[in-house]
Amino acid sequence: MDVIRDYIDIRMTRENLDDIPDCALPAGYSIRWYQSGDDVLWLRIQSLADKYNKVTPDLFQEEFGTDTRVLSARQCFLCDGDTNVIGTGSAWFDDQEGQSLGRVHWVAIIPQYQGKGLAKPLLAALCNRLKSLGHSETYLTTQTCRVPAINLYAKFGFAPVIDSDRRRWIWGELAAHVKYL
Repeated sequence: MDVIRDYIDIRMTRENLDDIPDCALPAGYSIRWYQSGDDVLWLRIQSLADKYNKVTPDLFQEEFGTDTRVLSARQCFLCDGDTNVIGTGSAWFDDQEGQSLGRVHWVAIIPQYQGKGLAKPLLAALCNRLKSLGHSETYLTTQTCRVPAINLYAKFGFAPVIDSDRRRWIWGELAAHVKYL
């Protein structure tokens, strides 16, 4: 097994939402929150940015449902200077054991805008939104093949969830590639 080449699910957690790094968007970019019809834009972004998952029209509804009130509070879109939507992420939640857990979910930026300093402000906006919605901690899932994303999350204070010997081995293998753990 090669943890960098293989698509292995991992989980990271941030035990609190205090001291979120202050990351301003570069000039000419903005963040806005979900508006009716943005599911089409979300699908476009994910289709362009995610080379590992099959993005289908049903995926959006499967992941987020159809409640526009919830979506408008929790899903954001990154726009360039012309208000073209170029990225997305969700300050989502999961109900587990009677508790609503904050979740950073489906973060993506289309390839031609990656590497321009946009992911950090997008992640900061999501974490700050989770806090404003009453979450005190958050988690995310990603895959071992997404090393740049893992580095970003680790830099933001997300730590590996190591709940088995297999996970300990996986994170041990990742350690050589992840700078901020």
